[in-house]
Amino acid sequence: MELFTQLFGDLLAFVYHCFDRIVIHGYLTGLSRPEHVVHFFRAVVGAPVITKEILSERTNHYQSWVEAFARNHRIPIEWAEKGIRKEDFVLRWRRRMVRKNAYGVYFIFKSMEVGPTFRISVPKYPTKDPNYRIIAHQRSRFTHYYFYIRDEVLGPIVMRVGSFLPFQATYYLNGHSFIEHQLRAANVDFRKDDNAFLAVSNVAALQAAADKLSPEIIRKRLDYWTFVLGPKFSAKERRRVKLSRSYAISQVEYCFNFVFKRNFPIHKLFERSCELGLWRLTAHKIAKVFGTRLKRNHRGKLFTVIDQIEHGHHVFRTYFRNAVLRQYEKFSMFLRNELCSNNLYDFGLKKRLDHLDEVRHKFQSIINRFAGFQAQWLNVHTDFPLLQRIALPITVGAVRHPGIKIQDTRIIRLLEVLLHAGTQVGGWTAREIHEAILTTFDLSAGAYGLNQLRYDLRKLKAHGLVERDGTRYAYLLTRKGVQVALLLLFFHKRLCGPLANSRFHHRPNAQHRPDSRLELAYHRADKAIEKIVDLLAAA
Repeated sequence: MELFTQLFGDLLAFVYHCFDRIVIHGYLTGLSRPEHVVHFFRAVVGAPVITKEILSERTNHYQSWVEAFARNHRIPIEWAEKGIRKEDFVLRWRRRMVRKNAYGVYFIFKSMEVGPTFRISVPKYPTKDPNYRIIAHQRSRFTHYYFYIRDEVLGPIVMRVGSFLPFQATYYLNGHSFIEHQLRAANVDFRKDDNAFLAVSNVAALQAAADKLSPEIIRKRLDYWTFVLGPKFSAKERRRVKLSRSYAISQVEYCFNFVFKRNFPIHKLFERSCELGLWRLTAHKIAKVFGTRLKRNHRGKLFTVIDQIEHGHHVFRTYFRNAVLRQYEKFSMFLRNELCSNNLYDFGLKKRLDHLDEVRHKFQSIINRFAGFQAQWLNVHTDFPLLQRIALPITVGAVRHPGIKIQDTRIIRLLEVLLHAGTQVGGWTAREIHEAILTTFDLSAGAYGLNQLRYDLRKLKAHGLVERDGTRYAYLLTRKGVQVALLLLFFHKRLCGPLANSRFHHRPNAQHRPDSRLELAYHRADKAIEKIVDLLAAA
């Protein structure tokens, strides 16, 4: 990471890293196993026989409570329709909560999904206890509730609760939402779009807020909403059975965000990274990035691919077992490296929420290695369409100025004269430039008039290549103008001109060439061009 910021620091506005999407499973400690269910209903509830009707009664009570909760608090509750993205559908209700500066549940979805529950069956053979029943785990399809919540600490979160015993809960939260609330509380100005910060007045405060997200903060808020929205138990049941939730990380994403000052370098760097990554990021290199050693008995995925999520939006993915390291550009403002894991055991990490800080450090080291490899690959000359950009017309105020064509002889002569302005500290007047051009290139006043020169100067000034002294009409090349003039003149006189003459007019004899490295390079370029022409003709 340090190498990346060192090489491209002049292009970056700021860099920050944080957790993005986190998915957490919540398990009822006292009702997660069949033996726990038997103890609960026999010893605590006092039911002699555990039947399907007893389990269904618990489900019906919870479903009735959810319907009453939505009705009493005037919260819309609907069935989720197929093909509709839930987050987009509830967006207008969330915006209403933001306008009111209110916190709480603002929408409830009902969805038929497969989840864990228990199966009750009568033994095949008679037993000493006539009330004995076989209770085993199974997965079946039943109603799940999605509670969309605006939390005062974590921001927008989603809590999914299964309506069948053991009432497993799943929590969806985003680290960017937590950072947003922290920055608002600290009165730090920022600009955020979707799940990315595009501008911030205090970068240190942004990173400090990202590092503040801890297991203690998450557990406290999840316990609160589980108590409010989860299944209800009596005081006696809570005293006799441990009904607290234990939390495990199901999916976690950690991202590094490189926010650039301009959008042009982002696309070029990402394009170059995809080209190099597909053939340089080999299996052994991928294993090295993820901090492990490649073995023959490796299980799971191990490859790189470029996916097109939508038109014009590509994602470079590196797969390793149950994890994927993604890179993509977003909003033409920043480049993101994002590591997502669906099984923390792949990294030798534990899934309990208490180990979130270990996940943070491990993922940081992996993304750092990936960014270090990329920085070395990207530390090369890349293409910049200078000739195409300056050839496009430009509008300044209400005036539209034409582009600068590389084959325009008048512009090339003017740039060559302006490059020799070392003796004119205060700039050249139009008449002085006109006289210099006529003298240097042996032109008459009729072939290149003063009005034509002034037209060319206005064109160069519109493109930012020439600047004028504010007190008088004296012209000088800008810093950009000097670089563009050198590139165009070198291209015409030192590169394209000699090679084109050797191809179409006269090719110097290689046996009698002068002892010059430049002339040797020209002969090598001639041979390379000739070889390319022959290969194209053969194809």
